[in-house]
Amino acid sequence: MLKSRIENLSQKKLIGYGLQMSFAANTTHELWRTFMPRRNEIQAVGGDLYSVQQYAPDFFDTFNPNTTFKKWAGVEAADITAVPDGMEQVILAGGLYAVFDYKGDARNAAETFQYILGIWLPQSAYVLDNSRHHFEILGEKYKKGDPDSEEEIWIPVQQK
Repeated sequence: MLKSRIENLSQKKLIGYGLQMSFAANTTHELWRTFMPRRNEIQAVGGDLYSVQQYAPDFFDTFNPNTTFKKWAGVEAADITAVPDGMEQVILAGGLYAVFDYKGDARNAAETFQYILGIWLPQSAYVLDNSRHHFEILGEKYKKGDPDSEEEIWIPVQQK
């Protein structure tokens, strides 16, 4: 059973590297390979890494794996005015999020997202808030490629 909770997030300011991609042409590996060697150029708040997605408002209405979205690899920044060359500011708007504790290799997470969006969300008291970012927090228990890896999945929601 996937453990979940509802959180009211305060705005977070991140700095990261971003790429346009689709699920069919997924370049997440390239994104992180580019970001990780440069993450120390950012004065980070804490040690968590953020994987952030911005989807078009109708992205999930008629899902197409070839539809593009923007994805960032980043960290919460103490000072978002000092943006290293080639990186961008990403502002996570405050508001309600459904938070899911995911355990497993991130490459196997598609099934979890299908459950969240296709079963959990329709049965909940919430609807997707398409105006805000989706993101994952890769904390100290995150281990790339490891079946025992843990991360948090944050889905923007609002009450029905």
